[in-house]
Amino acid sequence: MSVLIVNYNAGDLLSEAVAAVLDNALPLDIIVSDNGSTDGSLERLEARHGSDPRLRVLRNGANLGFAGGHNRALPWADAPYVLFLNPDCIVGPETLTQLLDFMAATPEAGMAGAIVRNPDGSEQKASRRRIPDPWVGLVRFLHLDRLWPKLLAGKRLNLMHTPLPTRPLMVEAISGSLMLVRRRALEEVGPLDEGYFLHCEDLDWFVRFRNAGWPIYLVPAAEVRHHQGACGLSRPFAVEWHKHKGMARFFRKFQFRDYPLPFSLLVLLGIWLHFGAFALLEGGRRLPRLLRQR
Repeated sequence: MSVLIVNYNAGDLLSEAVAAVLDNALPLDIIVSDNGSTDGSLERLEARHGSDPRLRVLRNGANLGFAGGHNRALPWADAPYVLFLNPDCIVGPETLTQLLDFMAATPEAGMAGAIVRNPDGSEQKASRRRIPDPWVGLVRFLHLDRLWPKLLAGKRLNLMHTPLPTRPLMVEAISGSLMLVRRRALEEVGPLDEGYFLHCEDLDWFVRFRNAGWPIYLVPAAEVRHHQGACGLSRPFAVEWHKHKGMARFFRKFQFRDYPLPFSLLVLLGIWLHFGAFALLEGGRRLPRLLRQR
């Protein structure tokens, strides 16, 4: 397999993520696509693993985003399977073998993911999930479920409340932090949509894969530790901006026409009102610090 990692100031986690992949005896190569990091993470990586012929570094010189960074590295990857891995994800000793074995045994599978865990071992929120339902999102944003609990009828986007599956199963969505993709499916579906910068490009891909007849599977025996948000901890406002922009793009692209126009416009309004509420709260937290600095 070819392993693609987009790095943007991931710190020491980048070297740890690469080390965990290189510890495998599988025939593989790693392409690190660096989006103009300034924290020394790339220099530390090259000092630690630069002599390993399986590692190649692509310096983009600017932040191209998640999709742009991966798409820039894709021409460098020529293996029949491509693993899209976050720089803050540490794969387990058997994770890659388990995923490859599953894909080899399931030729109809277009993509496979693993159970994603927090550093403390608990299951991460986005490890098992569904494609976002705009009705669920709008009801929760307006807190209508508090007034009428039956409105959602038990619908949830994240499936952590359900028992962990004991065998691989077809799912709507996996975590975008680790996606093993069959090259033949990738060539048919196309690369990530660079209209997204940081969030929702994985959801876009999941829909496109399924629409093209390439199902997505979760392999519960395979696990990865994800130090979520390592690349965006210092930029919460920018992260939320790109997240909400991505949500709006995803809804317009795949769901807008499935609902009456007033409802679709209300969903888009809800997305940006939600961002506005976050911006006000974030500004309220930062203002006292700025005043103290003066």
